[in-house]
Amino acid sequence: MKAWEEHSRRGFINRKLAEAGANFGTLAGAAVALDYGALEDEMQVARTLGLADLSVLQRTGFKGAGTPEWLAKQGLALPEQSNRAARQKDGEVAARLAPNEVLILGNLAEADGSLPEALEAAWAAEPVPPVTPRGYPLPRRDTHAWFRVTGAEAPAMFAKICGVDLRPGKFDDLAIAQTSIARINGVIVRDDRNGLLAYDLLCDSASAAYLWDCLLDAMAEFHGQPIGLAALRALGTT
Repeated sequence: MKAWEEHSRRGFINRKLAEAGANFGTLAGAAVALDYGALEDEMQVARTLGLADLSVLQRTGFKGAGTPEWLAKQGLALPEQSNRAARQKDGEVAARLAPNEVLILGNLAEADGSLPEALEAAWAAEPVPPVTPRGYPLPRRDTHAWFRVTGAEAPAMFAKICGVDLRPGKFDDLAIAQTSIARINGVIVRDDRNGLLAYDLLCDSASAAYLWDCLLDAMAEFHGQPIGLAALRALGTT
């Protein structure tokens, strides 16, 4: 049995990551690609063009009437407009996909007790039927893969597979694009950290392997490579 197969929760593309030479660690009972053998090199790759699989990390979503009001009561800072995101105090991101739909991405440092888990527990603990509308939870960790693309060459790479202009001068930090990426539907959230240009990508889990391969193919021209979670943490992007 391979190292990543020993975990109860596995990513959608762990076999591909293993074939690429990933070294796995455990995060909240899940197998996560920590590095590919050379942390310093990966940190430099991240500054130019890197691709990390964050699919085992915590995330959740809520949708329906009352969702923004309920999340605000839980202490979340929410953008007023759709297709904008807001960072939370511990580094999580709340992405407003529609007036009554919000995606919450956990930070890269926490393993347990994360904000997504806390919100799901708070929602489940309320009386049924609720006193006021609160929307309903969406299991985004199970339904959507999560990749992060980093580095100065990322916008040029995206221009090959996405019709949205993602250059920093055209696509602001914390902007959201719900668009086609390599001919499949996806969500792109720009989320710069510690001076590193970065984009979070979410797509249907069934398309995870396809999109990963498409991204690697588009990155080849710019010498982009896979990177692990350790490189992102070392660069202070959590």
